[in-house]
Amino acid sequence: MLCNVAKVHTGFGLMPKVTHCTDDENWGKPNSTKKVFVAQSWTQKGGFASIDKVIERIENKYWKIEVSDFQSWMLGFYKFVGEWQTTELEPNKILIDYTYTLHTNTALLYPLNWLFTNLFWKTYMKQVLENIRKMVENNEPYLYD
Repeated sequence: MLCNVAKVHTGFGLMPKVTHCTDDENWGKPNSTKKVFVAQSWTQKGGFASIDKVIERIENKYWKIEVSDFQSWMLGFYKFVGEWQTTELEPNKILIDYTYTLHTNTALLYPLNWLFTNLFWKTYMKQVLENIRKMVENNEPYLYD
């Protein structure tokens, strides 16, 4: 959660690549936020896309973040809540449980939301985790303290 998200969210299908973040001086502290910017894609014009917020953080154990204030239509979703829990299995071996809850209040779109979540989002998040695994293997530096 403290890494450069442009190296993690590299784009996939209708999800544009994250290019950078701003207003992130306090990122990582509970209630801190940052603005996320994306490249142009067939679903977004590019530029400012959303706000990330740290809801809860327990050092080396748990993060809960919220992604909201979407600047383009997101199939009726108004926020995503992500949870990242780590458990050390043995030295240099960590189990990561990463879950996302996608929130919508448009019942008419529930079938589309279900398809998006179960067919597309799961695949995209596997790519995100693979990008994180590669960063760990390459000893990528953290962007934040």
